[in-house]
Amino acid sequence: MTRRFGMMLTGNLFISICVGCYRLSGMGVDAFTCLNLGISGFIGMGFGTWQLIMNVFLFVFVIIFARGLIGAGTIVNMVCVGYIADFMCWLVLDTAEINMTFALRIFMLLLGCLFSALGVAFYMEADMGLSPYDSVAPIIEKLSKNRIPFRNARVIGDITSVVTGVIFCLAGRDSLAMIIGVGTVINACFNGPLIQFFRTHVSEPMLRAKAV
Repeated sequence: MTRRFGMMLTGNLFISICVGCYRLSGMGVDAFTCLNLGISGFIGMGFGTWQLIMNVFLFVFVIIFARGLIGAGTIVNMVCVGYIADFMCWLVLDTAEINMTFALRIFMLLLGCLFSALGVAFYMEADMGLSPYDSVAPIIEKLSKNRIPFRNARVIGDITSVVTGVIFCLAGRDSLAMIIGVGTVINACFNGPLIQFFRTHVSEPMLRAKAV
């Protein structure tokens, strides 16, 4: 239980870092962040606050269709990820005043891709509750009676989120450059398979490993 709890916290921390890295790269964000940045910019609300509201909306559907996916990790993810990402961006840009060169932006993009898949793999394997958004793919898999496997369901959910975020961004006449780019495409198309890879080769072996 201690190991599972640690993996859950670590996974959510990785996801928070991922969101911050994507935003700092300025080369597109992950699918769920794209959705939330598009809508929050359209309505003029802070990113962290709107992401919490969106999570509450999705949480209702999880209660209806997949109550077993709710746990401590669900609450940690709902409340913390958006605000930690906001804090990370503030720390780097406003406090440290780091100049985001092109090389550094590429590094942040790659780091975001890594932490995105690894973070989800960690806290999914910990089995202490999924975030409302990460519950979407298992719900699709369940409702389709496994005709749509997890990796495909994840891609469907990610692409839908990206399209919705872009629509709201255009409606609000905000710049698309900060929410969609090569990072968004990479995340939407490859995050599902990468999560499955890290679950199989990293998080599951770590959880099953015998304590020394």
